[in-house]
Amino acid sequence: MHISDAEGLPVRDAVPALRAALDERGAAVLAAPPGTGKTTLVPLALAGLALGGPPAAGKVLVLEPRRLAARAAARRMAWLLGERVGGRVGLTVRGDSRPGTHVEVVTTGVVLRRLQADPELADVGTVILDECHERHLDADTALAFLLDVRAALRPGLRVVAASATADTGPWARLLGDAPVVETPAALHPVETVWAPPPRPVAPPHGMRVDPALLGHVAATVRRALAERDGDVLCFLPGAGEIARVAGMLGGVRAEVLQVHGQAPPAVQDAVLAPSGRRRVVLATSVAESSLTVPGVRTVVDGGLAREPRTDHARGLGALTTVRASRATAGQRAGRAGREAPGTVYRCWTEAEHERLPAR
Repeated sequence: MHISDAEGLPVRDAVPALRAALDERGAAVLAAPPGTGKTTLVPLALAGLALGGPPAAGKVLVLEPRRLAARAAARRMAWLLGERVGGRVGLTVRGDSRPGTHVEVVTTGVVLRRLQADPELADVGTVILDECHERHLDADTALAFLLDVRAALRPGLRVVAASATADTGPWARLLGDAPVVETPAALHPVETVWAPPPRPVAPPHGMRVDPALLGHVAATVRRALAERDGDVLCFLPGAGEIARVAGMLGGVRAEVLQVHGQAPPAVQDAVLAPSGRRRVVLATSVAESSLTVPGVRTVVDGGLAREPRTDHARGLGALTTVRASRATAGQRAGRAGREAPGTVYRCWTEAEHERLPAR
């Protein structure tokens, strides 16, 4: 796919309304499910590099919650333009600075430091807060700073809050009752296979995950490889669990890739590029909405997520392992239907699914 093909993505129909909202109000909320082009086509369109229309005044700054997602977005946009990162599309994350002339993708931590040094963001015309539904502290802080900048220093700074979910009301209110622009999902049908462990497993506690569950997830990946075609994307809560399941997949007739925040850049690039070999991608929640992994036809969902929680007794925050919500399970399943009809193997029962929290 190159830019002419990307311009056929579903979000293209929302771009005129988004441009109009920004021209009129200076702020907007974009609700666009994964796979619609929210992260890659919209910044290029607002920068005048796609879908015609006038370019935004100043650079388009795209805020991503994670380095992995930032690298993926910059690499994809540059590839669509037939360029390398550092030309019209740039990237700035910790340890990697390749500024771009029209679009720059940064992590929220980087933009917070930039706001301290240059509160006006003098060279920036539009800021897109991508994946704002994930609600990270850095992202919330960055939005607060940006609202202050608009109120006191740069009333012309344009802000877009982009979310993969339809829960846009709070963001619209934060942006002064900003217009909401929606794009429908473009998914193929996904068959659900309920694949609970043969014996009960212990629920997660703190950071601990029952080894029996990890063994069952590995067995389910092997089953998916035998029963389905295409690549397999498997969701696990953290890097430790990914490493353990990878160790259980020795001998499978597929390349096993481990994707998490500490993964080497070469592995990240390999996951984001099409491959001639069959692959098993073991990933954390970063692959729910922030990354597009080409070739995936099957998702194996271990059913767990790692989220920040506050220990009120100690007054400290820490990561803990929790059951994924129904909304999260739905997003994960959708990754199997991005390019063609697919299948999700859920490592729990249908009855358990109904008891999961909605969000």
